Amino acid sequence: MAKKVLVAVSGGVDSSVAMLLLREEGYEVAAAHMKLWDYTEVGGDSFQDGRCCSLESINDLRIICERLSIPFYVLNFSRQFREIVIDNFVSEYRAGRTPNPCVLCNTHLKWSAFLQKARETGCDFIATGHYATVEFNPNSSRYCIRKGVDATRDQSYALWGLTQDALAKTLFPLGKYRKTEIREMARDFDLKNAEKPESREICFVADDNYRRFIKEWEEKQGRPITPGDIVDENGNTVGHHSGLPFYTIGQRKGLGIAHPTPLYVQKIDIEKNAVVVGGEKGIYASSMFVKDINWVALADPQETFRAEIKIRYLHQPAAAAVSPCEKGRAEVKFDTPQRAVTPGQSAVFYDGDLVLGGGFIEIEKNS
Repeated sequence: MAKKVLVAVSGGVDSSVAMLLLREEGYEVAAAHMKLWDYTEVGGDSFQDGRCCSLESINDLRIICERLSIPFYVLNFSRQFREIVIDNFVSEYRAGRTPNPCVLCNTHLKWSAFLQKARETGCDFIATGHYATVEFNPNSSRYCIRKGVDATRDQSYALWGLTQDALAKTLFPLGKYRKTEIREMARDFDLKNAEKPESREICFVADDNYRRFIKEWEEKQGRPITPGDIVDENGNTVGHHSGLPFYTIGQRKGLGIAHPTPLYVQKIDIEKNAVVVGGEKGIYASSMFVKDINWVALADPQETFRAEIKIRYLHQPAAAAVSPCEKGRAEVKFDTPQRAVTPGQSAVFYDGDLVLGGGFIEIEKNS
């Protein structure tokens, strides 16, 4: 009897091709779209193409699934998404950190609530259009994540939070393909969304203006953003900021300061409601701490080990020594100081293309 898989489909070309590839491999395929947010709730006057959760995307998916005789469902996770992802996104920025909402969405919705729905409907697996691969290592008895073969589309960085139980039920059919191949397959399948543009921005910030989003979201909650001072490394006021959530470590543009040399955001001081700026040297760090670590390919390591670390999605992995600490933390010492190590971002540990684990950057130390 064929195994049944529930494919998370966004309306884009990747997830649509994923369900067709799985059907060709012999799976019994069903598709489900997660309705996570409403355009009327997130605001913004200019909406970019390629977004999930729009009526257009849902209608496109219905047409594709009806034509291919694939069962299609719409799952309303908007309440969970607001509580787990959006509220965290805003509170992290207010706390002076820079979050990656995709990590929380993957961990707590796509591989928690969505997986539960799959089980309730009798599915053996879930699948997504992520560019990554999952495999079982018999030597360690652990499920592992590897980078997708297309380095320009690899999404393993945002998958470090997945548990072993979740990975055991996960399929990534696109991991062995390049984006150009997926587009060509979509054309061959004559899919309605074959040429649909993609978006790499935050899905619920529909106009790609996260500052506008945070400002309006907080004002609706009766929590307006408070302006304050921009100070130099000696505490001297050199300008004024419009609100701490609108600044991030390493930022240079948009400071509104006339200065003979370039200034960069070095620190967000919550207690003083101040943005600390200085020269470029001050935004490099030789070490950092990582918290809330989920070990993927490793099983709770105790000894220091070598790894390549990504500290943001487009960051070139940097060689470092990783020393596990208590309570799911680790200290990372880079071979070469890294630019703009930012609290709140994900730090993902790699061995080549293998994801060893990941967590959230907590503290950075200046070199």
